[in-house]
Amino acid sequence: MFSLLTDKLEDTFRKLRGLGKISESNVADAMREIRLALLEADVDFKVAKDLIEAIKERAMGEEVLKNVSPGQQIVKIFNDELAKILGGGATELDLSPPQRILMVGLNGAGKTTTSAKLANWLKKQGKRPLLIALDLYRPAAVTQLQVLGQQLGVPVCVPPVGETDVVKATKAALVWLEQQGSGVAIFDTAGRQEIDEVLLSELKKVRDLVQPRETLLVADAATGQQAVSVATKFHETVTITGLIMTKLDGDARGGALLSMRQVTGCPVKFLGTGEKVDALEVFHPDRMAQRILGMGDVVGLVEKAAQEIDEKEAMGMMRRMEQNKFDLTDMLKQLRFMKKLGPISGLMGMIPGMSKMKDMPGVDDKRMKHVEAIILSMTPKERAKPEVLNGSRRKRIASGCGRPVMEINQLLKQFDMMKKLMSNKGMMSQMAGGLFGGVGGMPQIPKGMMPGGKMKRSKGFRLGG
Repeated sequence: MFSLLTDKLEDTFRKLRGLGKISESNVADAMREIRLALLEADVDFKVAKDLIEAIKERAMGEEVLKNVSPGQQIVKIFNDELAKILGGGATELDLSPPQRILMVGLNGAGKTTTSAKLANWLKKQGKRPLLIALDLYRPAAVTQLQVLGQQLGVPVCVPPVGETDVVKATKAALVWLEQQGSGVAIFDTAGRQEIDEVLLSELKKVRDLVQPRETLLVADAATGQQAVSVATKFHETVTITGLIMTKLDGDARGGALLSMRQVTGCPVKFLGTGEKVDALEVFHPDRMAQRILGMGDVVGLVEKAAQEIDEKEAMGMMRRMEQNKFDLTDMLKQLRFMKKLGPISGLMGMIPGMSKMKDMPGVDDKRMKHVEAIILSMTPKERAKPEVLNGSRRKRIASGCGRPVMEINQLLKQFDMMKKLMSNKGMMSQMAGGLFGGVGGMPQIPKGMMPGGKMKRSKGFRLGG
């Protein structure tokens, strides 16, 4: 998401940085390019206009025109104003009694999956989530929530078979809640392909019965220019308290996020970044602004890594590196750790200056799967001692994983390069700390990933060839 906008903004700011002095004409040209980039990203026209006016007003001030580095100053102004539109700081859920959350939105936005993701997130926070199925229209919606609830070990309230009256189903759910005792109730409501009066009337009745602390609008990041009307209608009818933007792992332009936040005045509370139940992130406006501007999100990357690190496994891996016993099984563990952190394209966007590398050949999730398949097609002995992999063994592995022998050769060359790097104790220590965590399992950020740092690229080195 936002990749097209990020690329265009980077080009515009690169031109500004190249200027020793910025004039009114330079600023006007830059603002025109930024406005077009925002509109192409599906940001609402009025939202884009207000943002540009705010930036222009500050950019034309004496503080900028007399600054030693005016181009950098304008980038900072844009970052500040963008973060302001996105909402300043992260906003917590209101979980005060009666601890009820109403999920609303259009069909296809991912309300049911997001309800389960939110339940999973709450469970990790030490809360007791409860799921209530109130989507009586979409085929298999109730079953879907039941299955997700079973996977998470979360109680699910389902309406009687054949029930079509959402008001009756809601009243029955409230009785069920009383029987359950304490817990955070998440009500998954029905959606429609388009907003209509029947939907809004039903939602209003449900809202009045539930009296939720939070009413969260679940919206697809690809909603586009329809975002403003969708957000406005829901807000006028049921009074939204927050937004959850879904499908940010796709190729959505992302303008809906900016537009909905601005027109409703409601904070974006979570982002859906994938299909799995753990693919839900707390929204940090300042970090998102930095990512849109191509500055990355190192803090977010470190937090992701810290959540996934197994400290015992990390220490064992470090000892193996120190003893120069690193083998292909260890390499496979590295790959699986990277997969836990999310899609490669998303991780690259979190590293400062690396957002454009996500489209480079060899940097993709498909190639990671190929490498994993190659290693899994080896015997334990072959993984432990790659030097035994002669021509016939490589042909057998190629047949087993469905990849050409050339890719196996490339992987083994890559592995040899890693082994040589790890023979350098200083380099090994930095890699181990960066990949697997330092004291207490908290990952250290490799120097090459620090803001303003440069990533050195070895010639011919890429994942799996």
